[in-house]
Amino acid sequence: MQYDIIVVGCGISGATIAERCAMLLNKKVLILEKRDHIGGNCYDYYDTNGVLVSRYGAHLFHTNFEEVWEYINRFDSWNPYVHKVVASVDGKLVPVPVNITTVNLLLGTHIQNEAEMKEWLSTQVVPIANPKNSEESGLSRVGPKLYEALFKQYTQKQWDKSPTELAAAVLDRIPVRTNFDDRYFSDKYQAQPANGYTHFFERLLDHPNIHVSLNTDYFEYVKIHGSNTQVFFTGPIDQYFASVIGKKLEYRSIRFQFEQYNYPYFQSNSVVNYPNDHEYTRIVEYKHITRQTGNHTTISREFPTWEGEPYYPVLSENNLDLYAQFQKLAAQEEQKGVYFVGRLANYKYYNMDQAFKNALDTFARIFPNS
Repeated sequence: MQYDIIVVGCGISGATIAERCAMLLNKKVLILEKRDHIGGNCYDYYDTNGVLVSRYGAHLFHTNFEEVWEYINRFDSWNPYVHKVVASVDGKLVPVPVNITTVNLLLGTHIQNEAEMKEWLSTQVVPIANPKNSEESGLSRVGPKLYEALFKQYTQKQWDKSPTELAAAVLDRIPVRTNFDDRYFSDKYQAQPANGYTHFFERLLDHPNIHVSLNTDYFEYVKIHGSNTQVFFTGPIDQYFASVIGKKLEYRSIRFQFEQYNYPYFQSNSVVNYPNDHEYTRIVEYKHITRQTGNHTTISREFPTWEGEPYYPVLSENNLDLYAQFQKLAAQEEQKGVYFVGRLANYKYYNMDQAFKNALDTFARIFPNS
């Protein structure tokens, strides 16, 4: 079959681009996916315990983008889900993000309202107007005590770098609450797909113009078949230009250690962070997220690593300078009909809704009359 468009990668970015091209442009689209499944890092499946688990860690959907919320609801039903996280610190489970309860439990204060919390924070934070790195971001937002207890070691484990080596944006993503709100996200829409993410992607890709080729490497495909079509590349941008620059960007990965238990629940929350002890950063228990019941449960312990699938761009000064070189090449490549979309191709951490929006916006930019 002759295809009009090739999409490299079948995660959020690639699947969304493919659906839009097939549906709105009536283009024949070939998705090349090097892994053995659709859905990218969102892929989930039922394990031998009958528990729906995510192979690549928990994915929590939340958004304030009306167009994204409307878009995902075209393909599957979604259940409301409010995500809550606690951190294990000094034998206590405290809410994350920081709120009044966090401070009272950790530091023995007796803050009772928002005004008192704001006053307390004002006495703690380090006045840094323009934080230059993640440590300065943390100190300027929560002060030394909370930064040391909750963020410093966690960040070190997660990135294998001192927070002083990481861009301020890494810790800027962590909200700080001056009330008792213990929700991890505050977005208008917070939900999980009623039938799991893999089912959602099956529905998203259910179009006669879309063909998915699994276990297929784009670069090997091009060697054999060539490519004279438009290409949307969602893989690591440094991989695409490896023969040009010859340097690699840094990405952090995660090793997941799955464990099954023959009792209903392992822990009280879906996610428990371990900032200061253990090699793993957190434990995820999926039943809290999927609303499953039963006498069996499955957890995963997350061990950050440099090996494995690239998940998180490492926003250090060296990496950002190198990415700027790749950006210039990408702009030239667009003139040939090759477009770079998504977290790995844009070397930027996107939440799920941001990944959908990035793909929708890219499609609208390239095909403005669609």
